[in-house]
Amino acid sequence: MSLPYLHELTLRLAMGAAGLDDDFRGRHVAWLASQQRPDGGFAGREGESDPYYTAFALRALWIVGGLDEAIGKRAADFLRSRLQKRESVIDLMSLIFAAAICEMAIGEVVIADDDLQWRSNVAGLLASLRTDDGGFAKTPEGRAGSTYQTFLTVLCHQLIEMPIDAPEKIQSFLKSQAHPDGGFLEIRAAKRPGVNPTAAAVGTIKSLDLIDQFDFTDTAEFLAEMQSDEGGLTANTRIPFADLLSSFTGLLTLSDLQAHDRVDIPAIQRYAMSMQSPSGGFVGFSLDQTADVEYTFYGLATLSLCQTLTH
Repeated sequence: MSLPYLHELTLRLAMGAAGLDDDFRGRHVAWLASQQRPDGGFAGREGESDPYYTAFALRALWIVGGLDEAIGKRAADFLRSRLQKRESVIDLMSLIFAAAICEMAIGEVVIADDDLQWRSNVAGLLASLRTDDGGFAKTPEGRAGSTYQTFLTVLCHQLIEMPIDAPEKIQSFLKSQAHPDGGFLEIRAAKRPGVNPTAAAVGTIKSLDLIDQFDFTDTAEFLAEMQSDEGGLTANTRIPFADLLSSFTGLLTLSDLQAHDRVDIPAIQRYAMSMQSPSGGFVGFSLDQTADVEYTFYGLATLSLCQTLTH
């Protein structure tokens, strides 16, 4: 039985991060650890702790060897405190991702294996997001499927070990999201494809073991063309600057398609290094001034992936 997508990716990034400089890793581990709140969770640039940023912080710490028992136990306590709350769909998914990291990293169980009712409730909520086109919307009121939401939904089903209904409809939905340029649309009304929906589409297809059902020749070309003069990848053809999120998801997707030789990996590496904040952590793009845990994950993940692809 193959590993869930999230587990496989996290292990892959951890292997790459092992090749990063010790001082470099230590600086960012210290910064991430300093971002943990008294309640055990992590927050964005403002507001309270939430599962979304907690998941990013835990993933970042784990891949660089910084998720110790003290941090993990406090985070697990925070996540348990959120199990019975009415979360947004994205926070619920993040909670499941973060719980999986706690269990994988330090053996701290947040969601019990025998809690079938909770898992069933989650599966029911996800099913309420299903749209007529075969995808999943961001809210139960949504009429059109979102490529990214569909990706997250498939990953969640893997983590809660509940089969997803009618995977063939997801395959049809993704084919309908493919753009002639080679990329994928986020929603059908979008005018142009983007790096991140393209990465979500390929990630979903990989998770469902359907890679051989698609021709990704133009997809690889589309992603390669998104590399900018800065070295990183831009989100789409209309955005003039690179960002860490697109750089990571684009490079990961090219790697999954065995087409990473289409881009200049050392240039991506230099770009990611340049996004470090002097006090630790990473900013998201060149005009950004403030580090946060989400972009710190993308910075560390990009550099870890570069390691695996160049060594």
